[in-house]
Amino acid sequence: MIVTALNDILDTDRDVSGPGWNSRRLLLASDGMGFSLTDTIIKKGALLELEYTHHLEACYCIQGKGQIRKADTETWHFLEPFTLYALDQHDRHLVRATDVDLRLVCVFTPPLSGREVHRDDGSYAPNVS
Repeated sequence: MIVTALNDILDTDRDVSGPGWNSRRLLLASDGMGFSLTDTIIKKGALLELEYTHHLEACYCIQGKGQIRKADTETWHFLEPFTLYALDQHDRHLVRATDVDLRLVCVFTPPLSGREVHRDDGSYAPNVS
């Protein structure tokens, strides 16, 4: 059994930040679950263009407001608490926090190692040792 409180990982190597975002990595590949789980904050006003070419991701909004769209479309989908989006096609996408910070619970497969940061193209590397 794994029991982890968010406070247990704040300000540790599982608390990773970049321009406009902060990812608190609750479960990682080393935990042996076959997926990873993060508590992610997208900062108010941030616009991120991302593409997880080596991972599938599902995100469940639990706080805040934002929007998401596929990079090759103009249709924005609203994000608010209790809304899910899943990137089931390795979709290149734009996500933004609008009025306040956006807080998401995110699942990745294959699981993250914990050391990933977004590369210039918005993706994570396939295998981080």
